Amino acid sequence: MAQSEDLLKKLVSHAKEYGFVFPSSEIYDGLSATYDYGPFGVELKNNIKSYWYEAMTRLNENIVGLDSAIFMHPTTWKASGHVDAFNDPLIDNKDSKKRYRADVLIEDHIEKIKGKINKEVTKAQKRFGHSFDKKQFVSTNPRVLKYTDQIKGIESRLKEGLEANDLEAIRDLIIDLQIVDPVSGSRNWTDVRQFNLMFQTEMGAVSGEAGKVYLRPETAQGIFVNYLNVQKTTRHKLPFGIAQIGKAFRNEIIARQFIFRMREFEQMEMQFFVKPGSELEWYEHWKEKRMNWHKALGFGDEFYRFHDHLKPAHYANAATDIEFQFPMGFKELEGIHSRTDYDLNAHEEFSGRKLRYYDPVDEESYIPYVVETSIGLDRMFLAVLAASYHEEELEDGSSRVVLRIPPFLAPIKVAVLPLLRKDGLPEKAMEIMDRLKFDFNCHYEEKDSIGKRYRRMDALGTPYCITIDHESLEDNMVTIRDRDSMEQSRIAIGEIERILIEKTQLSKALRMI
Repeated sequence: MAQSEDLLKKLVSHAKEYGFVFPSSEIYDGLSATYDYGPFGVELKNNIKSYWYEAMTRLNENIVGLDSAIFMHPTTWKASGHVDAFNDPLIDNKDSKKRYRADVLIEDHIEKIKGKINKEVTKAQKRFGHSFDKKQFVSTNPRVLKYTDQIKGIESRLKEGLEANDLEAIRDLIIDLQIVDPVSGSRNWTDVRQFNLMFQTEMGAVSGEAGKVYLRPETAQGIFVNYLNVQKTTRHKLPFGIAQIGKAFRNEIIARQFIFRMREFEQMEMQFFVKPGSELEWYEHWKEKRMNWHKALGFGDEFYRFHDHLKPAHYANAATDIEFQFPMGFKELEGIHSRTDYDLNAHEEFSGRKLRYYDPVDEESYIPYVVETSIGLDRMFLAVLAASYHEEELEDGSSRVVLRIPPFLAPIKVAVLPLLRKDGLPEKAMEIMDRLKFDFNCHYEEKDSIGKRYRRMDALGTPYCITIDHESLEDNMVTIRDRDSMEQSRIAIGEIERILIEKTQLSKALRMI
């Protein structure tokens, strides 16, 4: 997959044309950073949810599900720190009138330096061939060492500024690095300011402070306030986890890059409750488990990397991101955090309720520590779309766009296509549809030539097409076509279910994690 803004534009266009993602309220010229998932987008999204939820709950006997409310008591967000500390450092360019996250501008600058290192490595690889030792090269080459020192210096200053909440120091770093506005190319920057990201609304008929509530900025707090309810009703002992998929809302000023950063989005989060002192061991455990989950999709190890936080959130003693190589470069896909006992301690203090776990082995009560895995469903959707998108030149001189979506995630598992719209072929095709629809999401189509229908199914990511021809009426055989290889073979109608189960079942993917 080529990494470029061009690819992102192609994905946006493809997603709309083929019914994956539409701009929200488009007939009214849209609403910034909000999107609607179309017929095939909904299917892909639901399949991603199933892959995550089943991997969490079915493969781990000590993890259970929860669906907590979007609206929570407003004191929840005071206790969690969101009212006082859920801010982004923002900076404006006076010439372009564009607003940016100051830390992201600096991180993008660091990525450009890393790009220079990669260019040096690539040139050296070409020069030395098979004898090239990358590890030795990056540790001894003067130019690479200079770039590495630059990165370390920038990261150190950024970390100090963020930890001290020194907004002037962050602006000074932007000025010193001569970072320019991507739009205007100027360095005419304002001061850096903090902006709270929570949406505020009112509950009930009477306006005023008493009815003030927030749209939840994360799903985790719904898990924390319910952890004892879950523990007592499931009778789980530590360690145990609670998994939840749900909507969250953040008033992102810099919402951009299609569905990568939106104001309304879905999270797939799991909070794992452990005995204090064991949290870092479990943190490493979940780092490995979550990376395995991603790599089981088969896109290639080169799409993923860990990125440790320079400044962990106020609640964490360790934090890392699993970054994915999106069209716009490596960006956060999933966060793994050791949240300590910060949240439960705060909720115990603010609520006045005991949130302690009684350990029957040690015969003591304590507040558990928590290890969190949190992945953005919309970002995961974009990752699957980006890694699956391919433009191919074929041997006959034609070309095709194909989404090589893992079959168990594909919106449509099989397309049933009568060769012609006559001679009893549609009726035979519908018989097959009626057999398959109870186990697979099927699609029936009879319009256009069979070649055009194949191309459309390729563009939708459909792994298999079943074609019914005149011979099918006589021998009860059909042609099955593979999306990726485009190979076609004749199989008995009675074999279709077995083949599709073998090729498209979620359980096959779960066994690979």
